[in-house]
Amino acid sequence: MIRILLADDQRLVRAGIRGILDDEDDLTVVAEAADGHAALAACRELRPDIALLDIRMPGMDGLEAARRIAGDERLTEVRVVMLTTFDLDEYVYGALRAGATGFLVKDTEPAELLHAVRVAARGDALISPSVTRRLIAEFAARPDHTRTPDQRLSLLTRREHEVMRLIAAGRTNDEIAAHLVLSPLTAKTHVSRIMAKLGARDRSQVVVMAYEYGMVSPGWLTE
Repeated sequence: MIRILLADDQRLVRAGIRGILDDEDDLTVVAEAADGHAALAACRELRPDIALLDIRMPGMDGLEAARRIAGDERLTEVRVVMLTTFDLDEYVYGALRAGATGFLVKDTEPAELLHAVRVAARGDALISPSVTRRLIAEFAARPDHTRTPDQRLSLLTRREHEVMRLIAAGRTNDEIAAHLVLSPLTAKTHVSRIMAKLGARDRSQVVVMAYEYGMVSPGWLTE
């Protein structure tokens, strides 16, 4: 059973999302919160598998709550998925840097929401494709958007570079396998090796590094 904390300052939004989640046999909402402070407290008390956080909340917002969850050694098993009505790039990048595993806009179809929660629970990263395209285009357009390449990137094989770019595009292990015509196990092995070589704590950190080192560019998702 995947245990979920749901945080949003709008009660009707929480009720709608909770209804979708609780209808599934393998998902259950264990707590609700109306702000980041309450969400963080509930995470520390209940240790849910997933923290589904709205970005814009009064007091402590979802980004700050995500940072505190990611930085708390007691909550290393909690996966954060961000929800927002705004698919603005700075929120996406901020969420990823804060340690979020997934990012979805609120007009996401119920099936995609359910898929995202299950993917995040497995430890994969998931971002809405439309959000990913906007993020890549905006980030690449910034004049000084890249950092000096990390020498750890030279440890990656050519295939691992390809896999890392697909991770940055929000692809799951199964999608990476299908795109590169690999077995799912091989794709998973490549992802694990990339994280080990880069010293990344999770897939989201790999995504951030790919953006910062200029490994993704506009049009990549349609190549």
